[in-house]
Amino acid sequence: MSTAGWDALGGRAPRTVEVDGVPVGRGSLVRLRPRTGGDVLDAALAGEKAIVESLHEDVEGDVHLTVVLEADPGRDLGVARQPGHRFFFTPAEVEPLGAHSGHSVLVAGIGNVFLADDGFGVEVARLLAQRELPPGVKVADFGIRGMDLAYELQEDYDAAVLVDAVPRGQEPGTLYVIEPDLDGAEPSLDAHGMDPVKVLGLARTLGRLPDRVLVVGCEPGALVDPGDEDLRMELSPPVRAAAQEAVGLVEQVLGELIDEWEERP
Repeated sequence: MSTAGWDALGGRAPRTVEVDGVPVGRGSLVRLRPRTGGDVLDAALAGEKAIVESLHEDVEGDVHLTVVLEADPGRDLGVARQPGHRFFFTPAEVEPLGAHSGHSVLVAGIGNVFLADDGFGVEVARLLAQRELPPGVKVADFGIRGMDLAYELQEDYDAAVLVDAVPRGQEPGTLYVIEPDLDGAEPSLDAHGMDPVKVLGLARTLGRLPDRVLVVGCEPGALVDPGDEDLRMELSPPVRAAAQEAVGLVEQVLGELIDEWEERP
């Protein structure tokens, strides 16, 4: 292949594409309108609501949308979902159901559900997945899949909000919003581990981090040592109550980020 061909393969898709005068991008809600004469599967999806997961540009410069059905029960699993759950449509084959701001945010629930309150972030991600969030916001449960999170952060996000249990010596259930200092973050290559600072260090080593990284944390009341045989999948009462409160806190953080972007010239 010529150098020009390799350069074309390295091109980046736009953040949004205009459909009927409306910007559509990652996180946009659309209705599928497959073209006449398409394959049987596309026809079966006609009229379904879907979430735009990403935009891709081919070597001819044409933009394609990767979507997942709004009703797909596994759509919050992000990169853990099987490829068969993603579908590809051209911009002309979707009807936008809301304008996109042009910015995107990843909300990542992290933690181990077998270690009591360490599962806080996973529970908050589950609750958020049931809420109607602004276009451009993607919620995903990463559990302890640190490598998956590091690679997901290579996508073109403006900000990432990590939700996790954060021991800081306060009363169990205390919530925090933290903007971590990542200057000394060392990368981790543990595919089955989730030390958030090391994962962020790995993401930076791989190529990029979002401009803003925030942590919505909760003071745990009960943690289980990974070496113990007595594993517990239940959150302690104060942390379970805090998970409900954290949903509103994450939504507040998202609103503040969007307001900041809209105030910029």
